[in-house]
Amino acid sequence: MHRCRPPDAVVFPRCVEEVSALAKICHRHRLPIIPFGTGTGLEGGVGALKGGVCFSLRNMDRVLDLHQEDFDVTVEPGVTRKALNSYIRDTGLWFPVDPGADASLCGMASTSASGTNAVRYGTMRENVLNLEVVLADGTILHTAGEARRPRKTSAGYNLTNLFVGSEGTLGLITKATLRLYGVPEAVVSAVCSFPSVQAAVDSTVQVLQAGVPIARIEFLDDVMIDACNRFNSLSYPVTPTLFLEFHGTEKGLEEQVNTTEEITGANGGADFQWARDPETRSRLWKARHDAWYAALALRPGSKAYATDVCVPLSRLPQIIVETKEDLMRNSLTGPIAGHVGDGNFHCIMVLDPTDQDEVHRVHLFTERLARRALALDGTCTGEHGVGLGKRGLLREEMGASTVAVMQGLKDALDPKNLMNPGKVL
Repeated sequence: MHRCRPPDAVVFPRCVEEVSALAKICHRHRLPIIPFGTGTGLEGGVGALKGGVCFSLRNMDRVLDLHQEDFDVTVEPGVTRKALNSYIRDTGLWFPVDPGADASLCGMASTSASGTNAVRYGTMRENVLNLEVVLADGTILHTAGEARRPRKTSAGYNLTNLFVGSEGTLGLITKATLRLYGVPEAVVSAVCSFPSVQAAVDSTVQVLQAGVPIARIEFLDDVMIDACNRFNSLSYPVTPTLFLEFHGTEKGLEEQVNTTEEITGANGGADFQWARDPETRSRLWKARHDAWYAALALRPGSKAYATDVCVPLSRLPQIIVETKEDLMRNSLTGPIAGHVGDGNFHCIMVLDPTDQDEVHRVHLFTERLARRALALDGTCTGEHGVGLGKRGLLREEMGASTVAVMQGLKDALDPKNLMNPGKVL
């Protein structure tokens, strides 16, 4: 949805000192700076709208400090989620935030990414302890103090979370200190079909209210599950479906599973399929992991764009029903998949990019969907970020005075507007 705008030059710094020196040159000559991690963002965040210099940080790819006993690690921006988990595989620890793509961890901090595990482990906002940031003028900043990594702090302003989600508009993240978690002793997954969206969401709410520490609870609508069946040669019932995963001890999981099965059964849940061994669990989750490609396969040769709204859990049935009606009314293809445990869902809009009428209808639909979420006390972006396309929606969501404060922070840290200009604000 966001056409590529290439920069005038690309640099490949190898350390924070080189990032700082290059930023000083750009600052002196008023050259825009565009941070680049792995390029997996979905809102045009790495497009060089005003030319300038792209800082590709892929050569800064070291895991710097691992403290197993403290459950934290410090990484450079070239380290990806999968690379970190591979590095710490033998320690009994893992980093659970999983946006799907093998994104760079500092890029994930920049967009405040989350994904399927957020209902249990939180988003990047809850899992970043400290950041090293290079500001537009080359100043090197440590948001919680150099080398600090306490699990909590009340010291001063929360600068760490100021930069988490800033999408490269305030500075370049060159180091991130992250929380780690113990690998669960046992994991159980399940798939369950429901007669309606309301029944699936009611089950989700009741499972959370019962205090079940569920790790993942994902929703696929009937169109999406049908696409997944075709793509993966599966045979799930073509109805609203929940994919669930539980982490814990063997004894604890038994209680979690029994409670969840009782709740879902009371809401009309059926066709339960449970799995404990990794191979069966992987097969069970394949439909959810392949949702993007399954949606594309509905129209060979098409392109896809993922919407990203989030609403309070109680409003989820209403917005999904209204959204499906909107799609049918406007002859659009948009199967729905979402992180139902936190009210976040995606319509994967499948379209022909050469059909200008369809592109226009998709654009209008995404605007309506976002405003529908705002009308239900939600947000226009649960995890993808604002980037290029949602700047106007951000103003509607936050209000003029709040956006003015954001602009004031931007002006204070980047008075020449060199850091990723044209994004967010």
